[in-house]
Amino acid sequence: MLILALIIGIVAGSRAMMAPAFTTWAARGHGLQLEGSWLAFLGWGFTPWIFTIAALAELVTDQLPSTPSRKVPPQFIVRMLMGALCGAAIGIGAGAEIVGLVLGVVGALIGTFGGAALRSKLAAFFGKDRRAAIIEDIIAIALGIVVVVSL
Repeated sequence: MLILALIIGIVAGSRAMMAPAFTTWAARGHGLQLEGSWLAFLGWGFTPWIFTIAALAELVTDQLPSTPSRKVPPQFIVRMLMGALCGAAIGIGAGAEIVGLVLGVVGALIGTFGGAALRSKLAAFFGKDRRAAIIEDIIAIALGIVVVVSL
């Protein structure tokens, strides 16, 4: 189950708000038991909606030319924090909160740098960044679905 913490971290590195959106839906659907923990708020009724709206907004803003690189400090820090938060949530479900948190951060590092490299190569291949971004979106969504279904 802890491999899912790494995977959700990869999602966070690719799309920062998508990882908590999927994590909150898993907590809300009770596939991820967080009741009584410091992350119980992830399973509250309105939390998945907030993160889903943020994730949808991120999908749109990611396509804008003015969007900063995911590797600049503010963007990078948010990705690491979201990876840590979501990884810790999965870790709580597995009885290994700290391990989940660390795996979430490692996954976020992989998703941030690996996702940027993949997108760059795809953009060069297609001659357009938009197609590369859409492929990266699809991969992040698919990985998020794998996590939710597996919990």
